[in-house]
Amino acid sequence: MLKRLIPVGVAALTLGLSACGGGSESPSGATPSISADAALAAKVPEAVKSDGKILVGTDATYAPNEFLAEDGKTVQGFDIDLFRAVAAKLGLQTEIQPATFGDIIPGVGSGKYEAGVSSFTINPDRVKQALMVSYYNAGTQWAAKKGNPAGVDPNNPCGKRIAVQRDTVQAEDIAKKSAACKAAGKPEITIEPYPGQDQVAAAVVSGKDDAMLADSPVAAYAVKQSNGQLELIGDIYDAAPYGYVVPKDQQQFAEALQGAVDALIKDGTYQKILDQWGVAGGAVPSSQINP
Repeated sequence: MLKRLIPVGVAALTLGLSACGGGSESPSGATPSISADAALAAKVPEAVKSDGKILVGTDATYAPNEFLAEDGKTVQGFDIDLFRAVAAKLGLQTEIQPATFGDIIPGVGSGKYEAGVSSFTINPDRVKQALMVSYYNAGTQWAAKKGNPAGVDPNNPCGKRIAVQRDTVQAEDIAKKSAACKAAGKPEITIEPYPGQDQVAAAVVSGKDDAMLADSPVAAYAVKQSNGQLELIGDIYDAAPYGYVVPKDQQQFAEALQGAVDALIKDGTYQKILDQWGVAGGAVPSSQINP
């Protein structure tokens, strides 16, 4: 939630974006039954599989990828359903622990989490810190208040007030855009970083910020859940794969996850999960390690 006071209507939207679901909006739990693959399961480190589950760190503010259900505790989303299916292919269950986005990769490195599953775009900086197993493709998409009253042009946002989630590729993107504005002698962008994507969307709905940018499925879902208060602006750009995060020294674990994703793609489970959440546009033909 936002730490400052916000109007009731915006508060309701914040709740809707961070904990929307229930009923037809929440297809979690509809995952087909999955048979474990013994050969892949054998690659999982004993320290991981000894308790029968994978301890996963995730930022549960990123609907429809990972977000809280109406009970305010259960983490759901296409990312969560897919990784549960991946774990099941390895004969394991998952224990999902909500975390701050920027703390997850360091947490995997320190052993706090056994894997990170949180819409992590694979990029050189992250690959330096961990092994990343690709499973989905997403780009960056902008959104503004309905009608775009501030006249934000994603190709020229100089002088605008832009909301973004901290520690994301979008945060890096908007910082570079602001630097380019300054270099061109134009007003810099006022960048508003928030810890959660739900707060980003609420800030735009309230009019506090002029626009936001996020991963394409997340921006589209935010618009869908805003009851006509937000709209997409501009085109999707910088498409790149998402990756599961595992420790850099656990190559076999990464191979097990890669093999599980490929098996789910081959047997159709992967497509069914993406279809259930309406995010099939980012489907990939195969999984790779540090692509």
